[in-house]
Amino acid sequence: MNPVKKILWWLLAGTAGGINRGRILEELTKNPMNANELAKKLDMDYKTVRHHLKILEKNSLISSMGEGYGKMYFISEILEENISHFREIWDKIGKNKIKGGGMR
Repeated sequence: MNPVKKILWWLLAGTAGGINRGRILEELTKNPMNANELAKKLDMDYKTVRHHLKILEKNSLISSMGEGYGKMYFISEILEENISHFREIWDKIGKNKIKGGGMR
């Protein structure tokens, strides 16, 4: 199995908070955003968003530019090259849980 696919499975399906991480990645595939913009868009607590951003960045799925409050987040080149794996996993686990369970 592709190493990026393994990381995605683990971070999205295998750990607590995976649905929120998937929602963040989904938004970042559309537009780069800062943590505050993501928190508002996804109706999530700012500190929770920051926590998930750190995990995603540590695992090389996103990258950032800038500092402090205005720090912008982007999907990484690694994720861009493997976006089909994200879509496959997200279609299987993420969208169903959000629609069915109203998860945040």
